[in-house]
Amino acid sequence: MEKRIYPQAIDSVVMPEPFGRQIFNDAGKAVAALQALYDRNTKFLRDSFTALAAGGDNNKRYRAFYPEVGVTTTSFTQIDSRQAYGHMPTPGHFSTTITQPALFERYLIEQLRLIMRNHGVPVTVSESTTPIPLHFAFLEGSHVDGAAAERIRRPIRDLFDVPDLDGTDDQIANGTFEVALGEARPLAAFTAQRIDYSLHRMSHYTATSPQHFQNFVLFTNYQFYIDEFVARAHELMAKGGGGYVEFVEPGNVVTKAGQSAPCHGVAPPRLPQMPAYHLKKPNHGGITMVNIGVGPSNAKTITDHIAVLRPHAWVMLGHCAGLRNTQALGDYVLAHAYVREDHVLDDDLPVWVPIPPLAEIQVALQEAVAEVTGLSGYDLKRIMRTGTVATIDNRNWELRDQRGPVQRLSQSRAIALDMESATIAANGFRFRVPYGTLLCVSDKPLHGELKLPGMATEFYKRQVAQHLTIGIRAMEKLAEMPMERLHSRKLRSFSETAFQ
Repeated sequence: MEKRIYPQAIDSVVMPEPFGRQIFNDAGKAVAALQALYDRNTKFLRDSFTALAAGGDNNKRYRAFYPEVGVTTTSFTQIDSRQAYGHMPTPGHFSTTITQPALFERYLIEQLRLIMRNHGVPVTVSESTTPIPLHFAFLEGSHVDGAAAERIRRPIRDLFDVPDLDGTDDQIANGTFEVALGEARPLAAFTAQRIDYSLHRMSHYTATSPQHFQNFVLFTNYQFYIDEFVARAHELMAKGGGGYVEFVEPGNVVTKAGQSAPCHGVAPPRLPQMPAYHLKKPNHGGITMVNIGVGPSNAKTITDHIAVLRPHAWVMLGHCAGLRNTQALGDYVLAHAYVREDHVLDDDLPVWVPIPPLAEIQVALQEAVAEVTGLSGYDLKRIMRTGTVATIDNRNWELRDQRGPVQRLSQSRAIALDMESATIAANGFRFRVPYGTLLCVSDKPLHGELKLPGMATEFYKRQVAQHLTIGIRAMEKLAEMPMERLHSRKLRSFSETAFQ
């Protein structure tokens, strides 16, 4: 039997020079320091990998740490808590690890500025004790040649830190995180490694870079909506943009305002699982639209990841089954409550947790319906109902024994049923992202009213265009609001993180 030869033990760990703790009273300078530290440490890991692939020392371990920002408060002085974020619930030391400060620059400056203003304290920038996984140190779009990795004579995990799923979770957001004695309390809902994980998955699922995502997100479960969105965006760009500056499609294909053809990017040979399209404004103030397809699993997956970008609102636009005989095909449903039978979030958010409607979102959606349809007041009730939306995980629910599902739907006062809306709303609640739902009735299976051949094409052509116009107008209304008004205190728990 051939004798197995084990490699020599790792004799040392190589790290960048220690970074001295720095104190700042200026949020912009603090974020610049975070950026410099992040750039230095990720470059160290990339350079170390390159050197190893070229025949460097395989008997050393290479490690660098995420930057960290912290703040300490010592007073119980009551601050103005009308805004949902920007303040700590109690005195103590709070901190969070930071990744990709350039992507989050505007967000970080705003969060730190509010904390400094509300508590009158400086912030501290330092190195954390959380290693940066090698996989997250590479620049977006980097290609690592498989042959280069093969030239490294030891397993990558022996030489570099890799993603640690034991520490990549949603305990802070879920409210289940327990602070150990002597540890800092969390300053943000997501750690750096959790954010990095989602940023990488986001690119994979949507075929667009996280930098293109806007703060107002529309989700849909039909490609018809995307086709209409793309056509409108190209028309807008050709006419000068109308306030939007770029349109980005999968493959990071960019069309600039004033142009009729893309100037950058390459369309992928096939669409990804959940393609995203971005109608961009400065400072991420535009609209992103994602086709999540059908089902609660996709709805949870994409919102799990987009949540780390801390958007200002997301809304579901899609088709649903109308459950009332008084509804007609093409009617709208504005959800103000949800029956959650999707089950994908049961372990993170128990079903007994209510998902409340958010007034700002509801008003924007209702006003948009009125503006686009030309109806108002009592007349608006002819085409739109406000009520409970049920979300299920079984597309063929109609084939089951009707006594069970129909009775539950009736008892819950449900007026519509789909497979995504409650999931998106529940994850908005869980991650403190303002959420809403405006659906369009496309069939009435309980009443035997289905679209006949030929009717479907005409229905989609007519109704999708109007529905999308309503969704875009609602998002533009939300973007015009002060953000402190849009982010509701309804979404905040007892002991909340200071970051939005």
